Amino acid sequence: MKKHLPLILSIDFLKAINPQDIALFLNEGCFKTIEYGKNNIVHFVGDVCSKLEILLSGKVVIERIDESGNLMSIAEFFRGDILGGNLMFSRNPFYPMTVTTRQPTIILEITKVRLFQLFSDNHDFLKRYLAYVSDHTVILGDRIKHYVNRTIRESILSYLDYECKKQDSNLIKLTMTKKALAEKIGIQRTSLSRELAKMRDDGLITLDSTSIRLLKHEKG
Repeated sequence: MKKHLPLILSIDFLKAINPQDIALFLNEGCFKTIEYGKNNIVHFVGDVCSKLEILLSGKVVIERIDESGNLMSIAEFFRGDILGGNLMFSRNPFYPMTVTTRQPTIILEITKVRLFQLFSDNHDFLKRYLAYVSDHTVILGDRIKHYVNRTIRESILSYLDYECKKQDSNLIKLTMTKKALAEKIGIQRTSLSRELAKMRDDGLITLDSTSIRLLKHEKG
């Protein structure tokens, strides 16, 4: 456990905790580090969220299965991000989607009992926790709502709108492959290509291998 202590101490969120206390918590077992390989399942749909999990290294994704049985990425988490921060205090503390590693990943688990004690004893830690959970609950909720409730075309248009504003142009330079773009939007590569072709035929966009020009939106 202590071999990961430098990683733990490097996480901004945890700097409110005294390093000696962290070492003590690791010895007690209320702090525990878990190593995962690439493409390992961290949580299945329906797993109970009973511990706070903080990514010390690596990358995990939240995924859902669409109506065709395809697995699609909804959100990504990296070093310093938290899993289960809000969910564990819910009346229904069950993971609604699969959580999977995309790289070799190390996660710090904090028991619910220890977390409550930290809230009581360390107000700086509590403030950091509340700020993080509040900010990221809204972001993740928006992402999930975006992907689950929108059609493929609406998801693509939403992304193109965002990039238009970001690049300050209706000619959007693609900085990733179509496969990566499909994963970012939360759809399959073939579905993206098919819908882009339809949008081109409908006069909404023009496209080539490196860019997409947004011409107009559908009426209504």
